[in-house]
Amino acid sequence: MTQDEEWLLQEKYNGEKTEGFFADCIRLAANEPLGYIIGSVPFLHSTIHLDSKPLIPRTETEFWVEKIIHQMKTKAKQELRVLDLCAGSGAIGVAVLSEIASAQVDFVEIDPLHHPTIQKNIIENEIDLTRTNILGGNLFEKITTQYDYILTNPPYIDPVLDRTTESVQQFEPKLALYGGTGGTELIFNIITQASQFLTNSGTLVIEHEPEQTDAIHTHAKSHDFTYATFTDQYELERYTQLTKIGHSS
Repeated sequence: MTQDEEWLLQEKYNGEKTEGFFADCIRLAANEPLGYIIGSVPFLHSTIHLDSKPLIPRTETEFWVEKIIHQMKTKAKQELRVLDLCAGSGAIGVAVLSEIASAQVDFVEIDPLHHPTIQKNIIENEIDLTRTNILGGNLFEKITTQYDYILTNPPYIDPVLDRTTESVQQFEPKLALYGGTGGTELIFNIITQASQFLTNSGTLVIEHEPEQTDAIHTHAKSHDFTYATFTDQYELERYTQLTKIGHSS
């Protein structure tokens, strides 16, 4: 058996090779992602369900979210307001809610098909729904408040550079993958608008490709942000933290 088949057997079928298991092996052979077949993936200390087939959370995202949660824990604040922008499955916001008892998290996801999945992930991870809001709209369209942190894994793949695998291209939502020319169109829109939705000490964190770092720095500087880019577990530049000039992060 392949490693994915072994994982499927244990996670979904408790080691029993049933008819369902062999049917799912056919799905695996057809390149369907393991996460969709099992129906969920782990993300930090949470289980993220994928009922509506949103973008599957990556380990690179998990890596930087853990770093930011650690940063949040160092801030002595009675209530922390967080926005999970381009939320997809809601993995980022759910992880924050699970780790930070004082956090209130709003989720923005443009595709309403994913809203029930986000709600399920909140409930299944035993988080009080009153600590959350799930919103639609394009980026900040429905936002009327300010946040201490805006965290986002936006569509950022450059369609020309495109490193996605055949499985990703075939099964995962293109709306969540491709970021227009250079992969930076949504990133630039977020940076342009974010300042008005951040508190005075607020921080914007954006996941992106290594090739986009210089352009993000230039755009951040032109919109009165300081910035620092950090690497992921593979030593590739993966996320940039932006803060309003004149305020500490």
